Amino acid sequence: MQTTSIIIPNYNGLNWLQRCVHSIRQHTHTPYEIIVVDNGSKDGSVEFCLHNKIKLASLPFNKGFPAACNLGLRMAIGDALLLLNNDTLMTQRALSNMLTCLYSSEDIGIVGPMTNYASGKQQIEEPFTNVEAMAARMNVPDSAKWLPVDRIVGLCFLFRRELMERIGLLDERFSPGHFEDDDYCYRARQAGYRLMIAGDAFIYHHGSASFQKENEHKVKQLIQQNYRKFVEKWGVDPHQFI
Repeated sequence: MQTTSIIIPNYNGLNWLQRCVHSIRQHTHTPYEIIVVDNGSKDGSVEFCLHNKIKLASLPFNKGFPAACNLGLRMAIGDALLLLNNDTLMTQRALSNMLTCLYSSEDIGIVGPMTNYASGKQQIEEPFTNVEAMAARMNVPDSAKWLPVDRIVGLCFLFRRELMERIGLLDERFSPGHFEDDDYCYRARQAGYRLMIAGDAFIYHHGSASFQKENEHKVKQLIQQNYRKFVEKWGVDPHQFI
């Protein structure tokens, strides 16, 4: 059986981290491991992981999202690798449906779910009701709902180990975060892989919890800065892929 390594970067997100881990354990029935990479939290997140025997990397300070993901990827033993925001909730059959999509063809490199909070095509069009109702309605296996895209949002980012071995880790020039997922998608497509939205998988996303501790002006500056880094690296506008 394939094992999925679920890597969750965390920074002072104990309340969401607890809910995220609980949702994985409640709703995931394929083999998996959870890896939490903690970015110097002071809110009891590390103690929670130790108490619950979660595989943990504890950093002394906040190194940012891409660096945390990369550390988790280096620790992972899984055939499939899932980068998951700490402010998400896994739902019944979501991961198994995403895995079915990922392994349906050798040239599919990255798969993402539908969600209530995301930019681009992964944002649901129907009104959000509650997590259980959305999952019950949407997470019925159906390959007709799979959609090829140019971009998967990094909030829930499932890919093959073979992809990582071919194109490498996330680019840490985008630390502390934003556009590292766009960059990885672009590199995957350059290597000949396809990206797919698994329309038969819904995952709840609270939205930008990791960046709410920074003021809005600083976040906008960071987004603009990393947008410029992407354009300088590739000579293309990442917004065309949304």
